Formats: sequence, C-alpha cells, structure tokens
Amino acid sequence: MTRPTDTRVRRGGLQPVQVLAGLIGLIYLAIGIIGMIITGFGGFADATHSSLWVFSINPLHNVFHIVIGALGVLMALSSGWARTYGWVLLAVFGILLLWGLAVTGVFAGNPVSGLGNPFALDAADNWLHLGTALLGLVLAVMPAHKKVTTPVTGEQDTARSAAGRADLTGTAAGQGQGSSRRTPRSVGRRLWRRGTAH
Repeated sequence: MTRPTDTRVRRGGLQPVQVLAGLIGLIYLAIGIIGMIITGFGGFADATHSSLWVFSINPLHNVFHIVIGALGVLMALSSGWARTYGWVLLAVFGILLLWGLAVTGVFAGNPVSGLGNPFALDAADNWLHLGTALLGLVLAVMPAHKKVTTPVTGEQDTARSAAGRADLTGTAAGQGQGSSRRTPRSVGRRLWRRGTAH
C-alpha cells in the first residue's frame, strides 16, 4: 500500500515507553532514598550491611539506585531517550546480575573475587537485577505510537473552496425561484451533472 508523498508520520503525544521509563525511575529513586534512610553513610561499601525487605543493601548500593532512578525520570522526557535508558538498564543490570551470580556462588569459579562485593549483592538482588535487565530490553524495543498526517495542498484547498461556493450559489438560486429546498450536497451533485452534460 503506497502513501502520498506529502504524508507525514509522526510520533503521537506521550509514548508508553516514556511512561514505563518514568515509573522504573521513580521506583528505583524511592528504593534508593528509603535504603539510604535505613543505612546512612557508614560502612559505605561493606559486603554485608543492612536489609530492605529481602534485599541486601549498603550505602553504595543505595546511591547507585538513586542515580539509576534519577536518570530514568530525566530520560523519560523524550521517547528516544527513554529507549536509550532501556539499553542502559539492560547493560548495567546485566553486568550486575553476572557479578551477583559470581558472588553468590552460582558459577563454579568467581572471576570477580578480587573486586569483592562492594554492592552487598545477594540472591534476591540477582532476581531484581534480572527483572530490571529484562524490563530494560522491553523499553529498548518498545514500538512508538505514531500518527499519520496528510497536509492539505493548495490545489485541494482551491477545489474545496470552489465546491463550497457552488453549493451555496445553487442553494440560493433554488430558494430565490421558489423551488423546493435542496441540501447543499444534492445541489452540488446536480451542478456537477450539468457540467458533464455540456
């Protein structure tokens, strides 16, 4: 199916990807702030510190959540940036997931043993990071809602104006001669038929 060359396809209004990115950002921002209230700043990168529900947290982990949350809220202002935020979530939380799997002993060997566990990662964090990475992928590939617009050209505008004037002229003539009233549509059709008869 072909479209006229002057047809424009634009993104229509607020996109679902922006709403989802903003929600993810707000959730992580809230988690980071609540976590910071619980932990304070002491023992900033300790491997074991405090808990927020089933998740292990420390101040560094909380700061990370606040940064990710603020980034999501800011990048939700544009649909393109919201998709970029999805790729960021996929990459960053994918790395954190692999790191957490190594720290919690899922892998036979721990390739990051020299780095320790500065984010205080545990098994529950791994599930959260897996879910967030998958949400990031959804954001990154989510299609945009688009709106198709066809601007009225000068020729179309002139044709519409002429048709409107013909309708009004035919209606006025019919009323002035005392004939039965016709709707503008029927008068316009009659004038067109007369034109083709000549």
